[in-house]
Amino acid sequence: MPSTPPPAPAAAVAPASPTVAGPPPHGTPLTAWLLLVLLACIWGTSFILMKKGLVVFSAMELGATRVTVAALLLLPFALKHVRQVEGSRIKWLLLSGIIGTFIPAFLFAYAETKLASGLAGVLNALTVAFTLLVGAVFFGQRITWLRAVGIAAGLLGTVVLILGGSGGEATPSGEGNAWYGLYIVLATFGYGVSINVIKSKFHGMTSMAVTSVLLLFIGGPALLYLLLFTDFVYKLQHTSGAWEAFGYIVLLATMSTAVAMVLFNKLIQQSTALFASSNTYLVPVVALGWGLLDGEVINAWHLLGMGIILLSVFIINRAK
Repeated sequence: MPSTPPPAPAAAVAPASPTVAGPPPHGTPLTAWLLLVLLACIWGTSFILMKKGLVVFSAMELGATRVTVAALLLLPFALKHVRQVEGSRIKWLLLSGIIGTFIPAFLFAYAETKLASGLAGVLNALTVAFTLLVGAVFFGQRITWLRAVGIAAGLLGTVVLILGGSGGEATPSGEGNAWYGLYIVLATFGYGVSINVIKSKFHGMTSMAVTSVLLLFIGGPALLYLLLFTDFVYKLQHTSGAWEAFGYIVLLATMSTAVAMVLFNKLIQQSTALFASSNTYLVPVVALGWGLLDGEVINAWHLLGMGIILLSVFIINRAK
């Protein structure tokens, strides 16, 4: 990951650190701005796609399907790169895969059964704060006082957002419970762990190699769980609207994992880490926009909480 961590995509994969080129000599090119906007649209749309998938499938089914589809998409790359992973690195890859990919896929889905998708998109921005916090507590990284203020502000914004209500009358369950936002807080903590593990343990490996092999390790268990312990196949065969909901999940896994990872690496090469991390500000806006179009209710407390969280990200990104 770059020195200023970008938002972890909601497709349950925190991309590994690419080979980063230096900043462009003549400013940020137009293509970098276009990539920035495109990535924000892809990642910001992830939350409404989860919501649409949950209309038919349970949170456990959605999470397992998401991981399985992503693993199958990148399987050719995983088979190509799996031999690059030394035995000493396998335990770290499993840790990153389980904590930063497998578990968050279920946590996000479960949260959105009772939490508005727009608010889920805002809470995803906490990944930046948890990346710094985990780095300081477990990896010996230094946090300046200003970044500590930014982390505290992010947690304060989370409290305001949750106490402001779920905005979830338009959730798949038809009921709202703002406390389900804590599942996303836990998922973003997992993203923070995964990003730090990849940054510290996988130097010299490309993002494609790390991500595809990581998915190879966890994709098998996800597929077995999906086929043996859920009603996924039965719903596809007998439930009205199941194929449409499955299409939303496939789109989620395809765009927010495979495509977004490639685009993000390209963005890093064409700009700077700080510019790329601007996604953190744009993704919540896109997520809230989709939520409003789908009938979700956003009140003044939600806007205040979002403002505090985005301010915390700004402080963290700008602080030295």
